[in-house]
Amino acid sequence: MRLSLPFILPVLGFLSLPAHSSSLFPFEKIQLTREHIESLPDDQAKLFAFGGQFDENSAQAQETANAAARCRYTPSDGKWPSTKAWQNLAKQLSAENVLLKPTPQSVVCYPGTAENKAKCQDVTKNWSNSHVQTNDPIEVLSPVFQGLTCTPPTIFNSGNCTQGGYPTYVINTKTVLDIQLGINFARNNGLRLVVKNTGHDFTGKSAGAGALSLWTHGLRDLEFIKNYVDGSGYKGPAIKAGAGVQAFELYKFANEKGVVAVGGEGQTVGIMGGYIQGGGHSPLSSLFGMAADQVLSLEVVTPTGDFVTANATSEPDLFWALRGGGGGTFGVVTSVTIKAFKDMPVTAASWSLSSTTLGKDKFWAAVKAYMDLILSHVDAGTYSYYTLSPVGKDFSFAMQPFFAPNQTAQQVNSLLRPFFSTLTALNIPFSPKITEYKSFYPAWQAEFPLEPQGAVSGAPGSRLFPRSNFASETGRNITFNAIKQMVETGHSILGFHMAPTLARGGNVDNAVNPAWRNAVMHAIALLNWPVPSSPSSILSSWNAFSKQTLQKWRDITPGSGAYLNEADRLEPNWQQSFWGSKYARLLEIKQAVDVKDVFWAANAVGSEGWVVETVDGLPGENGKLCRVNGTVTAVGEV
Repeated sequence: MRLSLPFILPVLGFLSLPAHSSSLFPFEKIQLTREHIESLPDDQAKLFAFGGQFDENSAQAQETANAAARCRYTPSDGKWPSTKAWQNLAKQLSAENVLLKPTPQSVVCYPGTAENKAKCQDVTKNWSNSHVQTNDPIEVLSPVFQGLTCTPPTIFNSGNCTQGGYPTYVINTKTVLDIQLGINFARNNGLRLVVKNTGHDFTGKSAGAGALSLWTHGLRDLEFIKNYVDGSGYKGPAIKAGAGVQAFELYKFANEKGVVAVGGEGQTVGIMGGYIQGGGHSPLSSLFGMAADQVLSLEVVTPTGDFVTANATSEPDLFWALRGGGGGTFGVVTSVTIKAFKDMPVTAASWSLSSTTLGKDKFWAAVKAYMDLILSHVDAGTYSYYTLSPVGKDFSFAMQPFFAPNQTAQQVNSLLRPFFSTLTALNIPFSPKITEYKSFYPAWQAEFPLEPQGAVSGAPGSRLFPRSNFASETGRNITFNAIKQMVETGHSILGFHMAPTLARGGNVDNAVNPAWRNAVMHAIALLNWPVPSSPSSILSSWNAFSKQTLQKWRDITPGSGAYLNEADRLEPNWQQSFWGSKYARLLEIKQAVDVKDVFWAANAVGSEGWVVETVDGLPGENGKLCRVNGTVTAVGEV
């Protein structure tokens, strides 16, 4: 029987409250200590020891051997931890039932002891609801990268249900202690470790076959700090938020305090996880810069299992890297303190155009008229979110929405007047919906749709288009033709217009891709393949999309890059594309803080030495994580 918390603290030897305890959430004050590890029997101490805690003749020697193995261990390997070891882990965690061994939601749809037709209908009905997926310990919003080994049969028939690229065990983290134990257990036992917040990543980084997953979704504390004073010189309102806080929670909380915060447009995005650590574009980016530019401080569990604060005066390298260097790479963030700004009115406009009614020539003329005005729009502080899609033999353009913070309806009408005038000259009937809101939160709630679960037969690729592409008529024509050609060859586009320049972010020095500072358009193109398709056929299409189709965008944006959170998994030269000139320093920091390669994610900083050997040869997480060169240099090899 588990002791109640007041008795756990002295029994487990937790730290007394550290110097920065006044800023810690209650769940962050419950920590693992080296003293507690040293009080354990040897067989347990070696399971949970901190990095470097023991000498070469004890647990550290085993950690070194495990780290040198060719592949991370999986349940099919002889080196997989014993049942007793997993039981010991469960006992050390902060509460009962924190260690989970979950199965896919769709297991109820396939023959076996779990089959349940009524539950299968419910799973199928809710499959595209991103709230359902983000609240699950293992599901991800890009199921293609899991391997599609257990999906609702009417959506994609997996043939049967297996764990595939889903992790084997999950720690539903409640405290810093849980995260420390999970990191140490994975490192000391040669396991693959993944981190899931919401699973919103477009490239499946929250999955991993045979992995131990740290699920931070439950860390949702929030605190408003009216007068925050930061070592960097910032003085003003701030919000401290747990790693699991999603956009809809952050915005609601900020609204109640009379402020706004820079976060994602999607409702279910986990703001303090991979979103903000990867940079984070926002409906407020044209006013304030990237989400990562707003970070004042982070609480982090490092690859050695230590809990630290990273800010302008403490752990400066880690602080720099975590603001744009990518999630699941340098440690597990438990909370982030960000700047807050005075609330403001917002005006939003939405409209749709179709070549079915306009004809293709007029349709494309209308789209070009809009794109020609991008610079004037973003320089006025706006953010645009739209889809441009093939529909059979026709095309559609849906703005949802044109979002104008701190502007009235009259100002938006004036800003859009040149576009409206062109449509009138083209004899195009046009009646956009323009709505004025008194504050940010109700505008965001009403205007941005809930993002659905990702497709089971496709993958994204993206590019950041710089200001220079729109500064001349020649540049605008070349860029428009590249966008048009992408759609005419069957690819839908998600378009975002914003200008997150350094000046707007306060000249912040962080790891955000420099390409963002010159960008005025982030465009995502979607590849789709027929169902069913063989793995070889999918890979052929994917390679062509990456190396040929998307290359046309790269060719007209030399020196730019792509947004790492919404990118092509096969992106060539991804180090430059995602981080540009920042990559060298990021790699140096990664190698310093994560000597044992505890954290790995596809196309993340320092990921070059490892690869997932998938069962079907497709990019994804359904396979062992192994060293690229295949060399085994220590005992315990797989």
